[in-house]
Amino acid sequence: MSGNKKIILSLIIGLLLSGIALYVTFKNIPLLELVAYLKSVNYWWVIPSVVIALVSFLIRVVRWQLLLSPIKKTGFWRAYHPLMIGFMVNCLLPGRVGELARPAIFYKREKVSFSKVLATVGAERVFDVVMLLLFFVIVLVTVEISPTLDLTFGNYHLNKATLEAIGMMMIKLSLILIACIILVSLRQSRRLIKRTILRLPNLLFFASNSFKEKIRERLFIRLAHIIDNVGAGLALLKSPKKVGLCLGLSFLVWVVAGVSYYVMAFGCPGIEISFLEMYAVMVILCFFISLPSAPGFWGLWEAGGVFGLLIFGVPAKEAAGFTLTNHVFQMVPVIILGLISLMIMGVNVVQVACRENIEQQALGQGTRFEMKQAAYTDEVPQ
Repeated sequence: MSGNKKIILSLIIGLLLSGIALYVTFKNIPLLELVAYLKSVNYWWVIPSVVIALVSFLIRVVRWQLLLSPIKKTGFWRAYHPLMIGFMVNCLLPGRVGELARPAIFYKREKVSFSKVLATVGAERVFDVVMLLLFFVIVLVTVEISPTLDLTFGNYHLNKATLEAIGMMMIKLSLILIACIILVSLRQSRRLIKRTILRLPNLLFFASNSFKEKIRERLFIRLAHIIDNVGAGLALLKSPKKVGLCLGLSFLVWVVAGVSYYVMAFGCPGIEISFLEMYAVMVILCFFISLPSAPGFWGLWEAGGVFGLLIFGVPAKEAAGFTLTNHVFQMVPVIILGLISLMIMGVNVVQVACRENIEQQALGQGTRFEMKQAAYTDEVPQ
């Protein structure tokens, strides 16, 4: 399947999921009442909310610079433009293509291994997940949620037990992810993983030796090479000081993002909840938008926001109005700044976002001889 067809297919799936989520979220909210509420919003509060939200992106840039430092010392603006383009692509294209577009853009501009840069983006997401889970646990402990709470969402019911179960599941998945990252970042365990991968063709006992060697060279040696690059990209994790600094920056990213949501509520009538409660809403919203969705997370964003606000007693109309307003003004500035960065860098975003091109970059770097040598020796071609 071509890259364009994959994008179209993921777009269709995302639109269906988002359409269902939008319908379930707003089916019981009269449209005229929702429009009237949106007219009552004091949009002057949008300005400080957007400014605060953009500060969180600047902190993200500093964090990414730190993660990139073992691979290449990178100036602020050289990190800023790919990062903003990546977030913009997530707002415009389905399937979180921006997570792949960012390292692809950085690779094309800085001539640094795609796999190494992709590993830094993956490390970012690990830090984000760790922070969100930490805050989720804090919210469950400090924010009072009625044990009798039972909200209906389609065929699902949301209550305190459900939230706790989701939190535990996310914690378990995160621990597994962190364990895998540690194994890849350590040389000895990475070497064992590579040797295991290179021996997998031997399991094809019914195949000829030439076929096994062909499969090994075309697939498994390349995979071992990618693991090497990922290990190099995660080199930062070997420095406890820098890991602590990244955790601190991640803490700031999400505290600032929460403040942005809270400030937006000042201009929205009927949204009278505490900062911690609003933070809980943001965390729940993030869990929702982690699912496959249409560009910009339309539908799932609204579902998560409305659901979270209902937990704390906000009426459905006000919850829907705030969530829609916040969604628009969280997305539009990112799209505008991403487009500006796109023009400054002169990048063809459609070509960069094509999955086939990205996969080819990930698998095609280096000659076959270099990859073969790296796979067997634990060296990464520079």
